[in-house]
Amino acid sequence: MLFHFDFLNWRRMIATARKEPDPAVRGYYLFILLVSVPIISSFHAVCFLLDGLLFPGLHRVRVKTPVFVVGHARSGTTLAHRLMSKDCGAGAAEGDDADTRRFSCLRLYEMYFPSLLQKKLIRAFFAFDRSALGGRVERRVRAWEDRHYAAVRAVHKMGLTEPEEDDMVLYYSCASGFWITKMPYMGDLDFYHVDRFAPRRRRRLMRFYHDCIRRQLYLNGEDRIHLSKNPVFAGRIEALIEEFPDARFVIPIRNPNETIPSLLKLVSSGWKRLRWDPERVSRCLRIMADQSFHTYTYPLEVLERHPSTPHAIIDYRELSGDPASAVERIYRQLGLPMTDTYRSVLAAEAGRERGHVSGHSYSLEEFGLEADEIRDRLAPLFDRFGWDDDSPAKTAAGPDTGQTSRHEVS
Repeated sequence: MLFHFDFLNWRRMIATARKEPDPAVRGYYLFILLVSVPIISSFHAVCFLLDGLLFPGLHRVRVKTPVFVVGHARSGTTLAHRLMSKDCGAGAAEGDDADTRRFSCLRLYEMYFPSLLQKKLIRAFFAFDRSALGGRVERRVRAWEDRHYAAVRAVHKMGLTEPEEDDMVLYYSCASGFWITKMPYMGDLDFYHVDRFAPRRRRRLMRFYHDCIRRQLYLNGEDRIHLSKNPVFAGRIEALIEEFPDARFVIPIRNPNETIPSLLKLVSSGWKRLRWDPERVSRCLRIMADQSFHTYTYPLEVLERHPSTPHAIIDYRELSGDPASAVERIYRQLGLPMTDTYRSVLAAEAGRERGHVSGHSYSLEEFGLEADEIRDRLAPLFDRFGWDDDSPAKTAAGPDTGQTSRHEVS
C-alpha cells in the first residue's frame, strides 16, 4: 500500500539534467526534479498511507481479467480504447444494463491524484460545487481545459475527465514514459524496456501499478474490469502477464509508414523549446525509431510465447472503417459477451469515425527515414498484413475461444 518511487530513475534524470548545456533548460529541469517532484511525491505517499487506514476494504479488492490495449502510438490504441470505454461503467446509474457497467477506466485527473483519498475528496468537492455553487468551479476548470489542451486536441482528444494512458499514474514515481516528452534524452533515460529491468525492480513497479488499479476499482465498482490503453506498455508485456496472469490484450496494428513518422513528428515538435542542435535531435529520433520497430514486433513475440493468454490483433483499417464489426470481433476473441444495447452504441460511432480526418500531417523524409528501411525491418508484418497494397490481408479468423490464432489479422 506504500507509494512507489523509482530512485534509480530519479538520480539518472538529475544527472542528465545537470549536463544540459542550456542554463535555462538546466535550471528548469533541476527545479522540477529537486523541488516539485519531491514535494508532490511526498504528498502522494502520505495519501497512499492514509488509504490503507481509512479504507480497510481496499485490501480485499481484486483485479480480475484486466484488458490492456497495447500497440504503437498512432496505430489505433486510442480509438479502440475509446470505443470500448463506451461500455465503461464509470458514472453508470443503478439499474442500467449490466453491459454498460462492464469497464473501469482511469481518467486523466485520477492519474494526477492517484490515491483513493484524493479521488474521493475531489469527487465530493465537485458534487458540492454542482449542488451548492451551480457548477461555478467546474465551468472554470472546463474553460482552463479548453485553453490548455487546445493544440493537443487537433491530434488527440484530451481532457481531465477523459480516459487516458495508465502510464501517467506513474509520473510522480519517476517511472512514467511521459517523462521522455519533457526530458527527451533517448539513450540516457529508459522508461520503456521494463521487461529488461532487474526482477526485483520490475516487480516493485508492477505491484504499485496493481495497487493503483485496485484503488480505481474500489471507487468505480469491484465487479468491473479494468480497461487500459498504453502504447509504452509494449515494452512490458511480460511484466503485465507476470503481474496479471489472467490479463487479456488488444493489439491494434497499422501501417508503420504512417505511424512511425507520425510519432516522431509529435514528439519532436515538443522538443523545439530545448534548442538542441540538429545532430542531437537526429540521434534521439533515431533511437526512438528503433524503439518503434521493437514496439511492432515485441508484443506479438511475447503473445506467441504465451498462447493461452487471450488476445485480439486488430487491423486499423477495419477499426477505423467498420468499428462496430472490429469491436465485436475483439469482444468475441476475448470471450466478452456483447449486448444489443452496446451494439447500437457502436453503430452510432461508425459514422463519426468514417468522417474523421486527422489534423496531423507528416512524411518519412522529415526524419531521414526511408520506406525501404521500414519495409525491410518489418518485412514479415508487411507480408502478413498486406501493407504493400494498403488493403487488409485476407486470412482465416481463429476460433472464437477467447484468443486469436497466430494468423488472425483483423
